[in-house]
Amino acid sequence: MFNTLKKYGWFFKLRWKSYSFGVSALIICAILQVMNPKIIGTIIDHFIAGTLSWKILLFWVSLILIFALIMYALRYGWRMALFGNSTLIESILRNRLFSFFTRMDSEFFHKYRTGDLMAHATNDLAAIRFVAADGVLTLTDALSLGGVTLFSMFFFIDWKLTLVSVLPLPILIIVSTYLGKMIHARYRGALQAFSSMNDHVQESVTGMKVLKTLGEEKEDLSAFKKETQHVVDENQRVYKLKAALNPSIEIVMGLTYVIALLVGGNYVQSGRISIGDLVAFISYIGMMQWPLLAVGGLINTLERGSAAYDRVDVLLAYTPSIVEMENPYRQALEGDIIFDIKSFTYPDDEKPVLTNISFHLAKGNMLGVVGRTGAGKSALYKLLLRDYDQYEGMISYNDINIKDYALESLKKGIAIVPQENFLFSTTIRENIRFGNSNLTQEEVEKYAKLANVHEDILQFPQGYDTEVGERGVSLSGGQKQRIAIARALAVEPDCLILDDSLSAVDAHTEEAILNSLKKERSNKTTIISAHRISSIMNADEIIVMEKGSISERGSHEQLIETKGWYRDMYQKQQLEKKLDGEGL
Repeated sequence: MFNTLKKYGWFFKLRWKSYSFGVSALIICAILQVMNPKIIGTIIDHFIAGTLSWKILLFWVSLILIFALIMYALRYGWRMALFGNSTLIESILRNRLFSFFTRMDSEFFHKYRTGDLMAHATNDLAAIRFVAADGVLTLTDALSLGGVTLFSMFFFIDWKLTLVSVLPLPILIIVSTYLGKMIHARYRGALQAFSSMNDHVQESVTGMKVLKTLGEEKEDLSAFKKETQHVVDENQRVYKLKAALNPSIEIVMGLTYVIALLVGGNYVQSGRISIGDLVAFISYIGMMQWPLLAVGGLINTLERGSAAYDRVDVLLAYTPSIVEMENPYRQALEGDIIFDIKSFTYPDDEKPVLTNISFHLAKGNMLGVVGRTGAGKSALYKLLLRDYDQYEGMISYNDINIKDYALESLKKGIAIVPQENFLFSTTIRENIRFGNSNLTQEEVEKYAKLANVHEDILQFPQGYDTEVGERGVSLSGGQKQRIAIARALAVEPDCLILDDSLSAVDAHTEEAILNSLKKERSNKTTIISAHRISSIMNADEIIVMEKGSISERGSHEQLIETKGWYRDMYQKQQLEKKLDGEGL
């Protein structure tokens, strides 16, 4: 129990003033609350003795009302203090998680699924928040009310009767400790099951079009039902243990009442205590019921919060493999790019995806990269962007190892437009300005024209203010690709990479975009990867990738004069173009 609270020590220190007020208010409430049974017992004793007058009754009743008003004010105060803190810790950890996500490398997102990360940022943080409010509240209230009640029973009524009556309590402590450890372990399973279900929802919603196209809705629904049933089963395992707590508490309370009545009745007969004292003592036992029942809820809250905190803590302890060197180069990228890679293998794979890759790309030149699917084209760009660092060899930019640059310099100096591009659920203008928020409308239109998408945008009723929808759902594939190209151009990168990002546009539009890039980026480097030869035939140099190595290189004219994959693919595509033109 207290080990769980230690995990929150940093936050308690941060908000010690409000927590001190909240805890103090709870303790004062507990002290005032235990006064009532004693006051009632005193009134009963006055009544039995025949000494009760209106003046005495009014005094004690007024005291009860005053205590009630004070407790109302204090309860309002501690609720504001404790529950205000709980939303704050959730906000702090959520911001910390989001900041953490932005600093992570590709390996991290390969290891953790989106749905799992969403569960960390929602369900886990909610459980942590409950500990910061309900957990502290219940623990303080139970300890203070239980402690003050026992103190009152011990000193105000009879210490022997108190000791005898609480003999069953150690049984509850043993049971609660044992069940608490088991509940913690089962809560971890329940939280993991929820993460897996979250993953399924995220993937199914994202791929709903594919599901409907293939007619797999029933199969996916069946798989989802299994996921939800697993969540139910894991939570049922938790509830079975939770259900065992309250009956244990009821048994202990029942034994306490029996002992109190038997021993207390004997003490009344012997004159050791009065009837009013016995009534007050029984009332105190009733007040002890809440702290004891609260133990059950407290264990559930703390163990669930502890399991959630452990999951978040493990996540935040992840160390990315891509790190900056001390005092990295922070100047803007500019210059030649040299690849000299002996071997590169993706994490968790055994077969190298790149071997013996060597080429020199001069500043201002355009490089074309072609090859079969899986030949290793995308791996080149991932290494240049430092998505992965575990390779033999070196990549240099302006004669400086890219590992010696600040990561920020690399990200600002190199822009990539992947085939599967991502647009944010905002306006077209904001998507283009995303990497450069200072752009004027005139500049936004300039880059849209370079990407040959300006005229398309003007066809929308709201023009650049058109909302693209989630992941650009309101746009065609070609429009999404061109807006993504405009966004990349807007950051004015020294190196622009188009990774098969012209696949959804027609040949005429493709030619217009490539001509614009050739003209506007004459002093900057461009790398184009494509399946269509027409996309790269005007490049200064073309390399052909095959099974992770460079099998051919040269200009378009040189390659079509050489027997090889490039010439075969070019002739095949030219034939297809001719047949399409003839309508065959």
